Amino acid sequence: MAESDWDTVTVLRKKGPTAAQAKSKQAVTAAQRRGEDIETTKKWSAGQNKQHLVTKNTAKLDRETEELHHERVPLEVGKVIQKGRQDNGLTQKDLATKINEKPQVIADYESGKAIPNNQVMGKIERAIGLKLRGKDIGLPLEAKPKKK
Repeated sequence: MAESDWDTVTVLRKKGPTAAQAKSKQAVTAAQRRGEDIETTKKWSAGQNKQHLVTKNTAKLDRETEELHHERVPLEVGKVIQKGRQDNGLTQKDLATKINEKPQVIADYESGKAIPNNQVMGKIERAIGLKLRGKDIGLPLEAKPKKK
């Protein structure tokens, strides 16, 4: 058994098409001409970075229909903020700096475009000294006595 009966055989094969070439339109039509079985599937949203699906409710909310819409700051509140700010001699930028917010936030609240946030509303109330929430909108802010 010193010598083996194995012969060295070299097999030359033609490489098949790469994945990208096999998926090309030309490769598919060539395979159809040859009569080969072809399975083609279209992946939904393939090659996109979509991780979340848009549901009906979010689409409705974006369109802001009558039954589903974001609540906005009433224009009445915007006018009170503007009046209180001007009475104190503050610009929008000054008021924003005083309450640690961006000037655009104050502009949105005054124009009625902002979605109300109780923390921001509270800061503005304390800065201008006028009530912005509840039934007494526009009245001076009362200092509540501290309970011991």
